[in-house]
Amino acid sequence: MRLLEEIRLSVEELEAVRLRDLERLEQEEAAEKMNISRQTFQRVLASARQKIAEALLYGKAVRIEGGNFEVSPLRFKCARGHEWELPLEVATSAPQFCPVCNTSDIAPPPLGLGWGRGGRRCRRGRD
Repeated sequence: MRLLEEIRLSVEELEAVRLRDLERLEQEEAAEKMNISRQTFQRVLASARQKIAEALLYGKAVRIEGGNFEVSPLRFKCARGHEWELPLEVATSAPQFCPVCNTSDIAPPPLGLGWGRGGRRCRRGRD
């Protein structure tokens, strides 16, 4: 049995690809969301794209790990327009009722890494 070779992609690299290629943000706006310079963003994005291309072209697995990041709280919105946030640790499932108007008509956050207002935000220099 042959083991699949791996490419290691950092959380920062994944976030850079998400912001630029999925969210289609301009480089400056994406760098701002990640709280890094445009130059650093460009280096992180180029590294991520190179690794992803290598994985696709040579049939390697992609392992996402490590990096400096913080998880943003999840944002919810009810049908009446009230918005609120819940920390990820507390939000094991979508809330049943709006805390302001008590309606049960709540829009779930988008699926995937982009949950909430900013998704996972990378913060350089924080542990």
